[in-house]
Amino acid sequence: EGGTNLAPANLSERILRENHFYPFEMAVKKAKVRTVMASYNEIDGIPNHANNWLLNGVLRGEWGFTGYVISDYDAVNRMVTRQHSSASRKDAGKNAINAGMDFECPSSWREYCFSYLPALIKSGEVKQAVLDSAVARVLRNKFMLGLFEQPYIKLATAQESLIMQEKHRQIALQAAEKGMILLKNENKTLPFDASAIKRIAIIGPNADEVHYGNYANDKSPGISIVEGLSKFGKDKFEVVYSEGYKIYENDTSIKATDKTKQAEDKRIADAVSLARTCDAVLLVLGGNELTSREEWKGHTGDYYDLELLGRQNDLARGIFELKKQTAVLLINGRPQSVNYLAKEAPALIEGWYLGQEQGTAVANVLFGKVNPSGKLALTIPKHVGQLPVYYNSKPYVHESPYIDGEYKPLYPFGFGLSYTTFQYDNLSISSKKSKLGIPLKVTVQVTNAGDTDGDEVVQLYIRDMVSTVTRPGKELKDFSRIHLKKGESKTVSFTITKDKLQYFGPAMKRIVEPGEFEVQIGKSSTDYLATKFEIIK
Repeated sequence: EGGTNLAPANLSERILRENHFYPFEMAVKKAKVRTVMASYNEIDGIPNHANNWLLNGVLRGEWGFTGYVISDYDAVNRMVTRQHSSASRKDAGKNAINAGMDFECPSSWREYCFSYLPALIKSGEVKQAVLDSAVARVLRNKFMLGLFEQPYIKLATAQESLIMQEKHRQIALQAAEKGMILLKNENKTLPFDASAIKRIAIIGPNADEVHYGNYANDKSPGISIVEGLSKFGKDKFEVVYSEGYKIYENDTSIKATDKTKQAEDKRIADAVSLARTCDAVLLVLGGNELTSREEWKGHTGDYYDLELLGRQNDLARGIFELKKQTAVLLINGRPQSVNYLAKEAPALIEGWYLGQEQGTAVANVLFGKVNPSGKLALTIPKHVGQLPVYYNSKPYVHESPYIDGEYKPLYPFGFGLSYTTFQYDNLSISSKKSKLGIPLKVTVQVTNAGDTDGDEVVQLYIRDMVSTVTRPGKELKDFSRIHLKKGESKTVSFTITKDKLQYFGPAMKRIVEPGEFEVQIGKSSTDYLATKFEIIK
């Protein structure tokens, strides 16, 4: 509620099952995850740390989870102090363990809610078998990890043998390279031509920082963007850097004192002056862990505005006025409504947090060693007033535009450009009419019509044309990443099986209703080829 973390989640069972459970279910069933943490919030009035239906019914009963459930920090206690669903810490401890909570993380109080378990066992409010099961699940995980035989390991040893292994660094590099999303590339601003650049300015509050997210450990092994481009440009071009603007935790220009504004003006002016002496500019803007709801002290990153914080747009405006070859890279932990950048930036890349190899990855993408191929896994709104905004929304009974704007988002789900152009043709399906349970094969021809090799993420969406329960306008059901050399064509094939057509019917059971469906294959949720087929009894 209200765009704030920890707030109640007003979700029905149907919405949970249709929209939210699936990735967690697959993490349990396929990835065999061994530990699950409950969230602070409540669902349908029941705090998740005492939700027997969620923890024992769905997680363990339906999905077959055999690991242990851990509380978030101070969350069991907050059922007393914030949610008022338990009368005391003793009561909270009883409600949590009886609902399937196995392990309580530290509380702000000196005593844990689970410290009352001996008394609860003695009084019979918690059965000995419930406690035994919780203990067994925790110990089983430790045994499976070999912690009985080797309970301790030196951090330095783990870092050398695991974290910083070359093969692991290569995986981190590939993830960063493939995860960057090219949102705009006007007049082929990117990739930069290293041979045509003598001096490049790296400017912005995130240019010399490495962001992993707030729950990461030591950031020292990470490669900043300044460092990465400096290594890439060695003996080719000079790299200069200016912070340009400083992001603060509670950063709003209206609260800035005159002294702070003067300091900001100077910082922006210095950056613009430096950029004026260069052939090209990389502007690195966005947010950080303190501004993206990843902190837990003081202001915790919840904002009612999705625009860039503070005066980052002022910095961008000053750079754009120079008419230099300029690209903007966003480093952030949440989507932002970058309307000004979308309109004025010659090139725009969404990077999110790129991890320890970010500097190397950015250099490779910026100068064309790697062709960006990332696609948006969410919808980016133009304005906070559009929220909630998502590609698989249901149709309204009556739909009309906003008085002051349109429904169309800034960037749709699945969107992402490339340095080349991909063309889709010859969509076909094995049968226009099929009996339930018989798989259908759908194919499309994808051609690299540009002059650069590249990857394309081909996306398959399905729409149920008529259903007893109202359904989304479309749902992503599959995707395939392919590599195409310039001029090359490939036929991409998908199989439509029963599970791709199912939904939760009136009785909350998975069903497939006979009738007409539409299959869409394309570059994004809004750019695709489509055909229809019918499922019969």
